[in-house]
Amino acid sequence: MDAPRQDAWKDEEDLLLATTVLKHIREGKTQLEAFQEVAEQLHRTPAACGFRWNATVRKEYQKEIQEAKNSRKATRTIYSSSKSSDDAPMSLDAAISFLKEMRSKQFEDYGKENLETQLKKLNEDNEKLREELKQWEAAWNEMDKLVHWVREKRKSESGV
Repeated sequence: MDAPRQDAWKDEEDLLLATTVLKHIREGKTQLEAFQEVAEQLHRTPAACGFRWNATVRKEYQKEIQEAKNSRKATRTIYSSSKSSDDAPMSLDAAISFLKEMRSKQFEDYGKENLETQLKKLNEDNEKLREELKQWEAAWNEMDKLVHWVREKRKSESGV
C-alpha cells in the first residue's frame, strides 16, 4: 500500500465516506468495515477515515444516519433453515418465535432421547439382576439340598 496521505479531504471523498458508511449501517455491517473499504479506495488508512467520519462528516449526516438505522431495523430478516433461499424471508419476531420453538423442541427431543437411553440402561440392568437372581436361587437351592442331605445323614447315623 502507498504511504498514508496527509493532504486535505475533498468533498467527493467525504461523500464517498458518507455513502459507504450509511450503506454499511443499512446493511447491518460495522462502520469499521466501511472505513476499511473507503481507505482502500482513497489510499488512506482506516484510522484516518474513522477520524474524518467522527470529527467532521458524521455531523452533517445525522438525519441520514437515523434513517439508515431505521431502514436496517425495518428490513432486518432471518431465513429459516427449513426453507429454501427462494422462499420469502421471515420477520424478526417470527424468527425469534421460530428459534424459541426449536429450542424447546430440542430440549424435548433431548429429554425423550435421554429417557430412552435411561430406559435402555434400566432394562439392561434389570436383565443382569435377573441373571444374578437366578444364580442366587440356584445357589440357595444347592444350599437347601446340602442342608437336607446333612440332616438326613445325621438322622441315619443317629438311628432316629
